[in-house]
Amino acid sequence: MKIISWNVNGLRAVERKGELSRFIGTEKPDVLLIQETKGQPDQLAPFQSTYPDYLQYYNSAEKKGYSGTSAWLHRNFEYKIDSLEFSNTIPNAPNADEGRLSQLSFQLDGQNWDILGIYFPNGGKSEQAWQEKLVFYDRTHDYMSLLKNRGRMVLVGGDMNVAHNEIDLARPKENEGNIGFHPSERAWMDRLHEDGWIDTWRYQNPTTTDVYSWWHMISRSRPRNIGWRIDYFLMHQDSLDRAGPVTYMNNQMGSDHCPIRIILEI
Repeated sequence: MKIISWNVNGLRAVERKGELSRFIGTEKPDVLLIQETKGQPDQLAPFQSTYPDYLQYYNSAEKKGYSGTSAWLHRNFEYKIDSLEFSNTIPNAPNADEGRLSQLSFQLDGQNWDILGIYFPNGGKSEQAWQEKLVFYDRTHDYMSLLKNRGRMVLVGGDMNVAHNEIDLARPKENEGNIGFHPSERAWMDRLHEDGWIDTWRYQNPTTTDVYSWWHMISRSRPRNIGWRIDYFLMHQDSLDRAGPVTYMNNQMGSDHCPIRIILEI
């Protein structure tokens, strides 16, 4: 099962650039998790007819042109599964009106799966936004553990808006203590790891450097690869045997983020 997560920084924008159609045509993912759709339901409706091979679920923010997530399931895979449900809420998390979760739950061969596509808050707008980001992190951790404790296989993907360790960004010293590389955010990633939740790419590539998923557009940092690795796929250590190769698709243009792909053995 090929699953790809991509913060597109505007779904209509990446479509206008021609990058979405090329991407879908080349990769043909079984599941596509999209962050920052930045569209209302009527604006996103045309994608249903443009890409009829996919069953599409959208969770839009109430604020226009902001946030939003989506989950696309290829119909060839839809036919193979026994049940299917979409959901959009992390219990007790703030930012509930910002469309930050698109969750796909299904059963296949008696095993229940939850695939979560999440757009985590940036937290840089105000002190309140910063505190809400930290709460969002903790409530997400709680939710991941709740699903696992119910005996479900859980994959969490998306833009998590934090670089975990110095190896995960090009200029760690200059960004020490900044939002996105703040000790409180990094400590959340530490707590996840202590609880058995594993950054699948880093697990497979423990010493690899200079691989990032986001670059600052205004400073034209992408050609120089001055970036941050802030997009992830997380799985619990109990199910890591299901995680095949994880790849950052650095050559895919169209957004300030690149997609990340994982192959699941299901």
